[in-house]
Amino acid sequence: MKKTIILFALLTTSIGCFAKDFKTLVVTTTPQMHCENCEKRIKNNLRFEKGVKKIETDIPNQTITITYDAEKTTPEQIIDSFKKFKYSAQPVKKDEKKPTAPQPTNKK
Repeated sequence: MKKTIILFALLTTSIGCFAKDFKTLVVTTTPQMHCENCEKRIKNNLRFEKGVKKIETDIPNQTITITYDAEKTTPEQIIDSFKKFKYSAQPVKKDEKKPTAPQPTNKK
């Protein structure tokens, strides 16, 4: 029983030691994404960047959420990688409101 407990404790600590430091970066681009082709172009180029783990695009809000391994890359390197496919990226601040579509008014 003691061996099982010790083995479990060792496994738990080793998992904690090898845990990756994943972070998230939200950016908007110039030119803006306006169609699925823009979205595919961005995803297909970013997926080869070192440390990038996940890419989520949101066309209506014009944002790209990138999950990356902080041990392999930095936000600055990710932003610079957009230049390779003729885009520029700017980080979106956390408190910055996302653009919304104008609300229709019912005038009769």
